[in-house]
Amino acid sequence: PPRPPARRMTPLPDTLLPATLLRAADGTPRSDVYDDVYHSAAGALGQARHVFLAGNGLPERWRGRERFAVLETGFGLGGNFLATWAAWRADAQRCERLHFVSCEKHPFTAADIAAVHATLFADADGVDEATDAAVLAPLAARLRAQWPQLVPGFQRLHFDEGRVTLTLLLGDAVRLLPQLDPGDGIDAFFLDGFSPAKNPDLWSPALLGQLARLAAPGATLATWSVAAGVREALAASGWQLDKAPGFAGKRDMLRGRRPGAANPAGRNGRIGAGDRRAIVVGAGLAGTSAAERLAARGWRVDLIEQAEAPGQGASGNRAGVLRPLPSLDDNRLARLTRAAFLYTRQHCADLAEAGLPLRWGPVGVLHLARDDVHEATQRRVVDTLRPPAGYLRHVDRDEAGRLAGWPAPAGGWWFPGGAWVQPPSLCRANLARHGERIRTRFGVRATAVERIDGGWRVCGEDGRPLAEAPVLILANATDACRLGVLPWLPLRAARGQVTHLPAAEADSPPRVVVCRLGYVTPAVDGVRSAGATFLADDTGTALRPAEHAENLAKLDFILPGYTAALTPSPDPATLDGRVGCRPVSPDRLPMVGPLADTSAIDPAHPPRVLADLPALPGLFLIDGFGARGLVWSALAGELLASRIAGDPLPLETELAAAVDPRRFLLPGRRRTVPRDTAPDA
Repeated sequence: PPRPPARRMTPLPDTLLPATLLRAADGTPRSDVYDDVYHSAAGALGQARHVFLAGNGLPERWRGRERFAVLETGFGLGGNFLATWAAWRADAQRCERLHFVSCEKHPFTAADIAAVHATLFADADGVDEATDAAVLAPLAARLRAQWPQLVPGFQRLHFDEGRVTLTLLLGDAVRLLPQLDPGDGIDAFFLDGFSPAKNPDLWSPALLGQLARLAAPGATLATWSVAAGVREALAASGWQLDKAPGFAGKRDMLRGRRPGAANPAGRNGRIGAGDRRAIVVGAGLAGTSAAERLAARGWRVDLIEQAEAPGQGASGNRAGVLRPLPSLDDNRLARLTRAAFLYTRQHCADLAEAGLPLRWGPVGVLHLARDDVHEATQRRVVDTLRPPAGYLRHVDRDEAGRLAGWPAPAGGWWFPGGAWVQPPSLCRANLARHGERIRTRFGVRATAVERIDGGWRVCGEDGRPLAEAPVLILANATDACRLGVLPWLPLRAARGQVTHLPAAEADSPPRVVVCRLGYVTPAVDGVRSAGATFLADDTGTALRPAEHAENLAKLDFILPGYTAALTPSPDPATLDGRVGCRPVSPDRLPMVGPLADTSAIDPAHPPRVLADLPALPGLFLIDGFGARGLVWSALAGELLASRIAGDPLPLETELAAAVDPRRFLLPGRRRTVPRDTAPDA
């Protein structure tokens, strides 16, 4: 008989092995994995300035630029980033914004990097060293304050009111660098891996060849290594190389330059170059996030909303849940929600620290198992992915009950960084963050959009123009389909009803957010929120007792006996709540990116890959958030703003492609939303 086909093995998901802090005999930090030191014994900061800054002609080359992007192949202790950040701050002619992208396969834990920084700035015995300590120690403290959870993928951090952005590629650079979209390109490269003899993968022809793909015209590189294999690989990919005096007694270092002249503005002819204005239609989580991220880049935004205030549609609930959704194979949804959760949580923390009107409670989220089989899967997820305990750990039933303040029916996942967030307050905080850069027009309905010379025009109900700009962003949920520019988009509405339960005591259980095929929040302004229903293609807005009853049944499944203990006993016919119609996509992922120019597609030869689909210049969509609006919001806004501004993307290209609205024009994509689909909880 014929042999059965070989069973396909699912590859193990990426996990991060943190670095172990060791010291050489002279105290220099070293790696046991690569048996090499992290920097010259003469000092990390001196090496950074001589080799990487001076070797790339910095700070002179970034002067007069709108933005300047640096890529580093090994983050290590962060010395090169700190030295670059300090040089940027000290330069009165600096570029408006500095992007620093860095790879690290074995990042340090927060405790170890703090220990290294303590010694890095503690031994100041001269004028220069004392100056370094005074200037760099506060920057290092800010870096440590945002030090990320050590989970795989891209993580983006912002400093100096968003003018300095650090994007860490945590994992193997061999896999992650090909996943980097550099926007308008990388302007300077710091090649700072361990010795080619100790870590050959980081100096391989394949990886060094990626630099040419990422480089902007006129880009430069610098490295302490002058190994023959490194020089040959760089020259083969088009770099013009020369040697320069090395650092601290090393005879030579290597410099390189790409052909071509750098664009003085650093924009490469992108839409909006020289005219940074945009229109955003919709003031929910999607629209306010996009507006805030563009305003952070110095753009002027006209925001148009038909309601009388922000966050009144699907973004109007009293409390929403902020947490990721892990999976055993670390699939696309898991990776996207992880990246989005981490970015949105930091965004909320930044807003709160700035004193903006955000209502949130970073109390943690408990995701209880549905049954014994599900709990075993949850345990395997934690055992396989080995996440840091500050991100995710499994708790047994007893600990789950202690966390919730109510007897738990099962163990489950505990997300210490999870939170409840009041969506309307997040929308208001987004709009308030950058003052007059965002001009709002509430109570005005956009009825039509049209292309004009130099951009787009939005018209109101009387046919008169409401705003004109080079860039238009549609963020108005399913109402976006009414505007006539995306009839092909499979965007649907899904009704969701939340039940409000009065809480007489502010500290009454549950003390954390608890999920289990539904969710319940702690008391927020005297009300617990429980729910939610999910009915695709149902746009009714009236409260329904049957859906209250459904939410109460979910609540008893989450915390058995909970509803029976409520006083007075909840009556579905009289309960309060809220209904919102969420915009959903067939694959349950958001829609973030450019919109397709379907008139330019040849029906006889339809594109089969995303890169071949033409886009309408200056027209973008941020929509389809479904039941995960809070999780998606901030990172979706950052992704869209990065695309528009020509910045390196904050996500791997395969994940950015997974949320590109044009994906539904490719062959084989499902274009309908199942009616009985329910949110994962």
